[in-house]
Amino acid sequence: MSTSRRTRARELAMQMLYQADLNPDATADTIRSMIAEELREPGLQEFAWNLFTGVMEWKTQIDRHLEETAANWQLARMAPTDRNILRLGAFELLHTDTPHRVVIDEAVEMAKKFGSMQSFQFVNGILDRLIPAEKRATTKLDDHGS
Repeated sequence: MSTSRRTRARELAMQMLYQADLNPDATADTIRSMIAEELREPGLQEFAWNLFTGVMEWKTQIDRHLEETAANWQLARMAPTDRNILRLGAFELLHTDTPHRVVIDEAVEMAKKFGSMQSFQFVNGILDRLIPAEKRATTKLDDHGS
């Protein structure tokens, strides 16, 4: 799968999270069919669906981490777009093996595309503080050729 297609799948997962956030009555079947309409490739559909369901499964924990990390910001006060980009990024950082640089780059690009002028800096700062220590350590070893 090319990066740009995975980017589109991530964007769609974020949009479905936004939809579920603002419309809690949206059913899983509705979300899944919306993903299928937008993404023709089954692998991309599954990738987007797994991101969506992963965030929903871990949402309570993710929201707690975000509120602890985003000093002086309650999730309810954040722009819905930023909140859902952060949820998606936090899920990938904490529960997948996606490299943290990829997660943050993708989240920052989404924030630039869908958020306000300040969104990308806000998203970058919070997600950077959420990078697990073991992911940071792996990168430092990789950066030195080890």
